Amino acid sequence: MTTMQPGKILIVDDDVDVLRAARLLLKRHFEQVDFEKNPQKIPYLVTNFDYDVILLDMNFTRDLSSGKEGFEWLDRILDIKPDTAVVLFTAYGDVEMAVRAIKSGAVDFVLKPWENEKLLATIQSAYNKRASKLDKPPVVHNTGNLIVGNSPAMQAVFDTVSRVAATDANVLILGENGTGKDMLARHIHQQSHRSDKPIVSVDLGAISETLFESELFGHVKGAFTDAREDRAGRFEEASGGTIFLDEIGNISIPFQAKLLTVLQNRSVTKVGSNKSIPIDVRLICATNRNIQQQAAQHLFRQDLLYRINTIEIHLPPLRERREDIIPLAEHFLQLYRERYKRQVNSLHESLIQQLEKYEWPGNIRELQHAMERAVILSQGKTLQPKDVFVKNNNTQDPQMDTGYNLEEMERTIITQAMKKCNGNITEAAKELGLSRAALYRRLEKYNI
Repeated sequence: MTTMQPGKILIVDDDVDVLRAARLLLKRHFEQVDFEKNPQKIPYLVTNFDYDVILLDMNFTRDLSSGKEGFEWLDRILDIKPDTAVVLFTAYGDVEMAVRAIKSGAVDFVLKPWENEKLLATIQSAYNKRASKLDKPPVVHNTGNLIVGNSPAMQAVFDTVSRVAATDANVLILGENGTGKDMLARHIHQQSHRSDKPIVSVDLGAISETLFESELFGHVKGAFTDAREDRAGRFEEASGGTIFLDEIGNISIPFQAKLLTVLQNRSVTKVGSNKSIPIDVRLICATNRNIQQQAAQHLFRQDLLYRINTIEIHLPPLRERREDIIPLAEHFLQLYRERYKRQVNSLHESLIQQLEKYEWPGNIRELQHAMERAVILSQGKTLQPKDVFVKNNNTQDPQMDTGYNLEEMERTIITQAMKKCNGNITEAAKELGLSRAALYRRLEKYNI
């Protein structure tokens, strides 16, 4: 069962679809999630409610994309409550505006369309930044233990982890996208003597070069335009704990040099300051690239590679650990049947055979998404091949359909509940865990 985390979240966006999708995700993880499509209500909401994190859209006028309104509302929020953590919603084309806004006081930004895990991790990090200022206990994002595996390949990984976790040796995790590198990093941290301290994750592939030093090393007030206060970097936030640098193969040579200096000196210097700050962190890095080849081609510094890969762990793709496919599928089945309060509780034998035969190009992440979709849409107590696999019009082979739409899922679930309860609103609302009023709104929305 997903653990409800402390934290009051406000989502402000004039796109109703964005509000619904974000709230559906976040309300399963945080104790209070409010939303508002009219930005004019922001002053009232911020003044009267103590929100920990506010997700703020950059543009509220559909024919404009300047981000001007986003900057104005960001300033208003911080004027009213300077300690509020503001995370910006932005489209891919607005990244430069988001960089400006972070320099103006926002703590982070999320690209639309977002990835659920990254959005949750960003909200958690923003909450923890505010919590550290207010002496609140931090929260730890938990999506369930994905470190599942009985295959020889995974047993070798666990054996290595058992020997190195208790040390402070730097670890480099290699593997394709979706193999669970971030979860393995958290597992190593949890097994270490630093487990009572934070693990701070940094997606280096998502940090622009203009923000690299400020994000990792921090900045002082006045270091650049709109730097209104001192800000700790990710290394400083991880003090005493672990810092996880994901996608380390993506950073440029100049920033590799800056990172190497920090690791060698075990200290950081904030942007705009001459004072070095000692750091005490355990370093875990990850990449999906062939970093040895990058080093041979002089695209990655050899001396930095030596520094980060004291211990190197390779996470095998799911197609090379087929013994783990069914245990993982059953893990996700249990996770999502509890989360969505569904009756499905087993896998049909024919589905088991197809799951084991499929190549899983998206690895564990693809399997996880497929099982979540299947659990939501299933009508019986046993998952069948048709619940997970669909026929591709261009081939006779079953292909995985992992794309899904939240509104389509919600409509399907409500339709199924209404059929099951023979149209009885009270019973259907109870089945869905909704109030009668909430169910009426959805019936009207979907014209059911």
